[in-house]
Amino acid sequence: MSQTQASSAVCTLTQGTVPLLVSMPHIGTQIPAHLQAGYTVRALQVEDTDWHLAQLYDFLPAMGASVLQPRYSRYVIDLNRPPDDAPMYPGASNTELCPTRFFTGDALYLPGCAPDAAARAQRRSVYWQPYHDALAAELRRLMQVHGYALLWDAHSIRSAIPWLFEGTLPALNIGTASGDSAHPAIAQAVMAVCGEAGRFSHVLNGRFKGGYITRHYGRPDQHVHAVQLEMCQNLYMQEAAPFAYDAALAAQVQPTLRAMLQAALDAGAALYAGGGDDH
Repeated sequence: MSQTQASSAVCTLTQGTVPLLVSMPHIGTQIPAHLQAGYTVRALQVEDTDWHLAQLYDFLPAMGASVLQPRYSRYVIDLNRPPDDAPMYPGASNTELCPTRFFTGDALYLPGCAPDAAARAQRRSVYWQPYHDALAAELRRLMQVHGYALLWDAHSIRSAIPWLFEGTLPALNIGTASGDSAHPAIAQAVMAVCGEAGRFSHVLNGRFKGGYITRHYGRPDQHVHAVQLEMCQNLYMQEAAPFAYDAALAAQVQPTLRAMLQAALDAGAALYAGGGDDH
């Protein structure tokens, strides 16, 4: 399938041929040289990265999907947080638009070095806005070509992080903003694949219901459907440093992952098969 790629200083967009855009907002690992002096030594290892997702999702080109990937670490700015920095999960531990803490709750910055309001605004302009401009433009393109679009926001996380959640996460955490960001048929199709696989625990709209990207861009009434998948990293890699990819583990989950995406695409195609506007 024919694909085109466009790169900028902030992100890389590969344009596909089906109405699917996969966003990977937390795979970036770079921290600009001019910012590094303010971080702790530990922070420069970017341990809270959504490691290896591009490798895990290596089947996307064959599916014809569009893919958006950032260059910079979430420690610079979190692309899945709202520009006004409102908490995504009130009452729970949250990381900010410009995070100041690891997922363990420890400080990312040396004392007195956390970005002030002006620095946060500059980062939002330089790193956050171009990613979202690219994301919005690709969704518009998919809408123009196909009449609808499916946005899949791909994430991964360590299976146990006491500062963020109690106990151990289900293996596959599907989020549709409590049903607001995608038609129920799409969520049901994805969950059905998880159920058929049988080997991976899964939940819909549990601890992770979808962050800013899912909530902001998912507009079923406008034919844009957004689904977030937060998957446990122990499904495909070592959760501790050096965070190595485990190809044998990954091979066990990749068929289910691909089937989830295909089920979402098939459900979307069924919704719009008649070209109607009633969904």
